[in-house]
Amino acid sequence: MPLVPDLDDATAADLGRAVEALAGRRVAVLTGAGVSTDSGIPDYRGKGAPRRSPMTAQTFLTDEGARRRYWVGSHLGWRAFSAASPNAGHAALASLEREGIVSGVITQNVDGLHLRAGSHRVVELHGTMRRVFCTHCGQVFDRRDIAQRLESDNPWITVPENVKLGPDGDVLPESAVDFVIPACTVCGGMLKPDVVFFGEFIPAEKFREAEQLLHSSEALLIAGSSLVVNSGIRFVERARRRRLPVVIVNRGETRADARVTVKIDAGTSEVLQELARALPASR
Repeated sequence: MPLVPDLDDATAADLGRAVEALAGRRVAVLTGAGVSTDSGIPDYRGKGAPRRSPMTAQTFLTDEGARRRYWVGSHLGWRAFSAASPNAGHAALASLEREGIVSGVITQNVDGLHLRAGSHRVVELHGTMRRVFCTHCGQVFDRRDIAQRLESDNPWITVPENVKLGPDGDVLPESAVDFVIPACTVCGGMLKPDVVFFGEFIPAEKFREAEQLLHSSEALLIAGSSLVVNSGIRFVERARRRRLPVVIVNRGETRADARVTVKIDAGTSEVLQELARALPASR
């Protein structure tokens, strides 16, 4: 099996064990923020990740000042966030889906990069930054249209050249004074990005879709997630109860390292590229 040149012997051995565990099986994939770091989007909890206090749903809904600051920062970050491109890891997973090896991707990310890379069956557990919806009437808007309205209503707003991007496509704004918050053009209600905020539950129908994907698969590959979020652990436990092989690719420790078939402590892009070469050849 060809090896990525910069993998050490121990990692190469783990990679070989992962190929053996996954070969000949339909693989469900769970991805976290670590998959998108090579696209310039920072991780939540990886080494060097910035300290952050995520916006809670309750604060967003009840505190107009906090909501105004959120929209300023979200817009500034989204402009940079939306310009990010899929990396080699995203492309590798799309290739494995085309080969009939990957059954689909369950992602904790809201960046949409799996879809842009060519993956077709993608379950976005935490929503997507592509859409905004009205919390009153439910009307859905394209984020690009909301961005145009924001800039029209707030012509003073500019995107810094060296924006410090957050994992959810937001930044910490210097000021939100006089910022005009967008409202629903249908009913005048409050708009909210179509993402799961801290403290919110994943929509039940979205979690069932992810469970169905795993149920139709014969192995689970986890890439770029420390599994701190409970939903990730739930998928690991479901796979273990069915005695499915579980492989983790992540830099640093995860909550499930001691419970899985193989753990590869390495970057996701290089390992997923190698899996995209090795797994079709193993059939």
